[in-house]
Formats: sequence, C-alpha cells, structure tokens
Amino acid sequence: MSEFEFIKYMIWVLQLNRSVFPFLLLLCGLSFWELSVRFYQVPHYILPTPTLIFTELIKKHVLLFTHTLVTLQEMLIGFTLAIAIAIPIAILMFQFRVLEHAFYPFIIGSQSVPVFAIAPLLILWFGYGIFSKVVMTTVIVFFPITLNTLDGLKSADPDMINMFRILKANRWQILWKVNFPAALPFIFSGAKIGISISTIGAVIGEWVGSKAGLGYLMLHSNSQMQIALVFAAIVCLTVMGLVLLAIMTFLEKIVVPWKVST
Repeated sequence: MSEFEFIKYMIWVLQLNRSVFPFLLLLCGLSFWELSVRFYQVPHYILPTPTLIFTELIKKHVLLFTHTLVTLQEMLIGFTLAIAIAIPIAILMFQFRVLEHAFYPFIIGSQSVPVFAIAPLLILWFGYGIFSKVVMTTVIVFFPITLNTLDGLKSADPDMINMFRILKANRWQILWKVNFPAALPFIFSGAKIGISISTIGAVIGEWVGSKAGLGYLMLHSNSQMQIALVFAAIVCLTVMGLVLLAIMTFLEKIVVPWKVST
C-alpha cells in the first residue's frame, strides 16, 4: 500500500468513526434502558422499554404523522417569521447605535421571562389556533438570530471597511458588500440554534392550549397513561429537529462555503 493510499484509508476510517461512534453510543444506551426496565420490572405506564416505544411508533404512525405535520407547520412559520423580523432589526441596530442602546436591554430582558409565563397570554390574545403557537415559536427563535446577526455585522474586517471608504462607498454599500457577508456565518449559527429550539415554542404553545400537534398528543396520552405514545411523540420531535438542523447545515455549506471549508 502506497503512502497516499494509506492516508486515504486513514481518512476514511476517521470519517467512518465519526458516524459509527454516535450510533454505537445510542445503541448501548437503548440496550441498557431495555435491560434495566426488564430486570427491575418497571411498569410500562411509568417507563416503557425502547422496543415498546418502537412498536407504538409503528402502530400509531398515521396518528403521529398527522400531529407531526401540525407541529412542523407551526415551527417553520414561526422560524421564518423570526428570521424576517430579527435580521432587519439587527441591521437597524448596527446602523443606528441609538437603536441598539434602546432595544438591546429589552431584547436581553425578554429572555429572563419564563416562556410558560407568556404562553397563557398568547393563547388569550391569539386563540387556540395555529397563530398563538407561531408567535410563541417566533419569540423563542428571535433572540439567538438577532444577537448572532448583530455580532456578525460587527465582525467585519476593519481594513476592508477602510478600503471601501477610500473608494467613496457609502454606509449602506459597505453594509451589503462587507458587513453582511461577514455576518452570514453568524446568521447561520443563530439560525441553527433557532431551528433546534423552535420545537420548544411550538410544543409549549400546544401544551397550554391546542387541539392538535405533538404537544397536544403528549398531554392527551399522558392523561390516559399511554406513556409509550408520549415517548413516541418525543422521538418524532427529536427526529424532526435533527432533520431540520441537517437541512440548515446543508444550506450553510451552499451559501457560506468559505466558512465551512475553513
């Protein structure tokens, strides 16, 4: 085997390990869970085994898929709305420091309010329909995207900015040619955090008041002691969050190739 082939083989092994190790860790954890519940004879209405949860996923797949679509719709609309609001606000705060001094304390302070504290108010104001869950998701996702975008706009190379000023570029030209490209990796970092926690806003909204969605299904199943179905809904939420995060990572590789390649 040549030196080049050996290096290629080692790279392949390292890439394989990155994929296999998490799977093995998950498999070990599920095996320990299964054996512990069976050994200690824990009732299924307290802690079901992974095999029982998997069986429930198969048996109730139509029900789970229907409620998953409702929660997914709430998440995507809320996430999109958060981006549409957060990025322009961050740009305005960057361009006009008086706005940053005015809004920044309120943005930070809003995160000290527990989400459960405002969820009943949103249900009262916007009703039991989808809009209250969308607003809840938007409120949660708004914070990381705004702050990451603002930090990204401030991270632009000062020498590049000075060069554009020498070339007589105005502040808005510098913003779109220098600051905004520099902020793109930060925006995607905030977006990946936001898409990951968007499930929290949707599910909490469904817990407080809803007629559909995985959060509603979890509460309804828990009241009937169908704990395996509760765990099945949690699995659906987890898979949905991971898939959305993978999609966002893929988009980042396309839009910001220079950041991914470094």
